[in-house]
Amino acid sequence: MIAAARALLATARALLALALLVLFYALVAAIVLLWAAFLVAALWTAGTPEAQTPPTTVVTACAALAPIVFGMVWAVIRTARPAAPREDVVTVTRRGAPELWRTVEELALDVGTRPPGHIKLTAEVNASVTEDAPLLGLAPGRRVLYLGLPLLAGLPPAELRAVLAHELGHFSGRHSRFGAVAHRGAAGLVAARQAIQGASAANDLVRLYAGVPLLLLGLYTHVFRWLTRPVRRRQELEADREAARVAGPGAVADALCSTAALEAAWQEFLADFLAPMRRATGRIPDDPFRAFAHMAEAPELREPMAALRARAVERPADPDDAHPALAVRLARLSRLPVQEPDAAPSPRDPVPLRPRYAVALGRVLLPGPDAPSGPDAGARVPWRDWLTELAEHRATRVLTPLAEAVCEVEETEGTGQPTARPERLTIHRVLRLLDGGRRMPLARALNARLPEGGRMPRGDQTEQDPLAPLAEALAVLIGAQLVARGTAYWAMNWTGPSILVPPDGIAPETIRTWADTAVRLPGQTQLLGLHLAALGVDECAPLPSTGPAGGPADGPTPGEKARRISITPGATGPARRRITAVRALALTVLVGLTGLTLALWVNRDEPSYPGTPVTRWNDRYQPGGGTGTGPGPYPTYQQPTFPVWPTPPAYRLPPPSVPSIHIEPVIPRPTP
Repeated sequence: MIAAARALLATARALLALALLVLFYALVAAIVLLWAAFLVAALWTAGTPEAQTPPTTVVTACAALAPIVFGMVWAVIRTARPAAPREDVVTVTRRGAPELWRTVEELALDVGTRPPGHIKLTAEVNASVTEDAPLLGLAPGRRVLYLGLPLLAGLPPAELRAVLAHELGHFSGRHSRFGAVAHRGAAGLVAARQAIQGASAANDLVRLYAGVPLLLLGLYTHVFRWLTRPVRRRQELEADREAARVAGPGAVADALCSTAALEAAWQEFLADFLAPMRRATGRIPDDPFRAFAHMAEAPELREPMAALRARAVERPADPDDAHPALAVRLARLSRLPVQEPDAAPSPRDPVPLRPRYAVALGRVLLPGPDAPSGPDAGARVPWRDWLTELAEHRATRVLTPLAEAVCEVEETEGTGQPTARPERLTIHRVLRLLDGGRRMPLARALNARLPEGGRMPRGDQTEQDPLAPLAEALAVLIGAQLVARGTAYWAMNWTGPSILVPPDGIAPETIRTWADTAVRLPGQTQLLGLHLAALGVDECAPLPSTGPAGGPADGPTPGEKARRISITPGATGPARRRITAVRALALTVLVGLTGLTLALWVNRDEPSYPGTPVTRWNDRYQPGGGTGTGPGPYPTYQQPTFPVWPTPPAYRLPPPSVPSIHIEPVIPRPTP
């Protein structure tokens, strides 16, 4: 009974949302007609003979409202029709991924719906389904499954099947029809508000009239989302229940938590690893998704990923998000009966993809020229080589502040060589300062150049031990020399600096112990020199690839223009063009309407007033008052003739009616 009432309420909300969407389109049409009516009325008024001044106020208002009206119309047109194909996707063919297509078709059969017609890969940690249906999504259309490649790289097969079953469950429940209406309606309202906000930000004249439309649209959007949000969240719960029937409640719950953790990890991968490496060296991997999979499978990330999963469960739902809170979805799944899934996953990986799809999507994610503009700049390298370069870059980036600190201390002591080009960083220069008792000035100079207040990138050093960063930097310098000789290599560590893998027979902590002893104990630098000589390291040899200060070439040289590289497309160009278009539209409408109004006002007809005919001068002589034909010696002026007005009737006052008074009774009689 309760379920039927909830379904009826959801249906009523859906119908009311559809009615509100149609009403919004009708309101936009009414606003356009009202604007056109005001414009026509202003132009008609300017051309009437009775107009004393042109209607500048109405013309200015119509010009200011023109960008607002046009923006709303364009938003409605753009959202009322099926969305244009996305350009940031890669379409997967049946020949390119037969196992993926087979898995999707089997899951579609299990949930009781027809499979999608297209599968497209995206660079998002998300999966979604769309049905590009006409008539506001009410008629059936082409089905498309969008699958994020980071999900393929980071989810196990069982959890990936649960994600696919959830998305196909939207098709079986016919959620895509209402989803299309709700999405297009919300997108139309948001696009209309953005158009008005952009127009008001680009033009001060438009800003004067944008307050009321923004207020009405904001209220309308709030009501529309209030109606559609419960329906869409109920549809998500229904899709979870359908996926649990096919893949199992446990797999669906694990997939939801893993997806939330992978989304945070993917953003961190882009911001902390991919973007800094590209900005510093210009090198990008040919397959960034395989590099991300290597990161997601790293043992040192198990605890951080578990923490991300826990935080995702505690996070409340976004008011504008169609998905319920993760805790609510997990609670609903826990109440479902545990049963074996209808279609057990294959023991092999069910979704192998050819590398060309990941490479093609990587070019979409990281656009840029493949040919380097400088030595090894801007090149796409194999993702394994890129990981090696990333590990080396993260390990040796401390050498640049170390080289600058060494130069500063040497200049202070007067031991530096005044050459045009500074001497490059070597182990001998550092050991010479340590032998001279300059360890504390060198440590202070290094700590001042390190990020986070003098702490090393490892994060396990404290400010109470100022010599620890110097010992760590000397160990990195020794490791860089060993890597340059080819007897050691850097191993990637995703939670801190890279780890040096020394030659055989030496423990990883041995070199760090040597460097720490040489920094802290006076007279131990000679022992360190003996150890380095045994490993074949020359103290006076600079690194093969060094920058101007003696550190690694991770920054531009003097005189070289720094590269400004971004992994996301910049919005300055489109925003600038949009602002220019709004200004041009408002100015064009204002100038055009003003010119047309002035033309109509200037060329209006003069008003006619009734008057008395007057005979003009006569240039002909008319003797005797006749109408002769001969010219007269001089012009005569005829007396003007006026029409004979009728004589007004004489008005006479009626005789006053005075009452007769007999005065005889009041006259005294004579006395006899």
